[in-house]
Amino acid sequence: MPSDLAYHSDDSLAYSFATSYAGVVSFLAVANEGSFAKASDRLGIGRSAVSRNVQKLEAQLDARLFLRTTRSTSLTREGELFYKNCQPGVERIVQALEDMRELRNGPPRGHLRIASTPGFGRKVVAPLLAGFNARYPDIALELLLNDRPCDFTAERVDVAFRDGRMEDSEVVAKQLIPMQMIVCASPHYAREHGLPRRVDDLDQHRCINLRTSSGRIADWEFRVDGVAQKRSPAARQTFNDIDLMLQAVLDGQGIAQLPAYLVCDAVKAGCLVMCLAQHAPDDGGHYLCYLSRKHLPARVRVFVDYMTEHARALDMHCLNTTITNKRAPALMPVD
Repeated sequence: MPSDLAYHSDDSLAYSFATSYAGVVSFLAVANEGSFAKASDRLGIGRSAVSRNVQKLEAQLDARLFLRTTRSTSLTREGELFYKNCQPGVERIVQALEDMRELRNGPPRGHLRIASTPGFGRKVVAPLLAGFNARYPDIALELLLNDRPCDFTAERVDVAFRDGRMEDSEVVAKQLIPMQMIVCASPHYAREHGLPRRVDDLDQHRCINLRTSSGRIADWEFRVDGVAQKRSPAARQTFNDIDLMLQAVLDGQGIAQLPAYLVCDAVKAGCLVMCLAQHAPDDGGHYLCYLSRKHLPARVRVFVDYMTEHARALDMHCLNTTITNKRAPALMPVD
């Protein structure tokens, strides 16, 4: 009799695990893809099988995981909690598979998806990718440029470059270089309109502003008498692209506060002049970010190391660099 009970118990456990496993896999696929149809395509099984697996899982959990309508599928609160709790396990399984594959196949390989802000991506990240590809030819790179912070899980991003001060505890953030913010203008603008000597003088100038991906106008940041200040000067021109802002400044349309990595070459070449350097804000930072994992896949690890080394080797600091420019004194405003 005890042996029969043991056999029945083991059989029930096996059945329960098989049902849970199929249900969890189907659940995660639907949650990631946003629909049962897309989940069935991704898993290579019929839509009815996906639906049946999820229903069995819901019965086991005694909880409804999805809200289904004819037009949409969304997670319930219980579904969101279950999805969040499943993610660490899924990431560990995926990482284990990748580690074993990389261990078996030798040099780092695979697909690497990278996200960056447009300005930093064009100026710093993209130029370094050719050298990385030459060193690691088996790693395929995909660079996505967007001003908004990426969702690592939903967008399947491996590494992201972010600007400013990092406050996201869910990612590892490694500072590449300081983020200096420089107020600058073209020599032509400086000759025609002068340059501000104080922060309050901005109201008398043709300022160029940035509209962020959230829709708000980015503040200009300063430090006056040791106190951080934010200003929102009235603008003659506003752009939602930082490269267009830079071009407008180069064209003599006005003044703007821009990151040093974007303007340093132009400042050194005499195409731009700086002002209000004595009120420059505290450095933020340009960060290389990835999800917190104990063991990074080899392709991510070598990319992080390569970009850290080569980005830090670039000379993108304006405020602590002496610039020799014979024309500069004639461009400064006269009291």
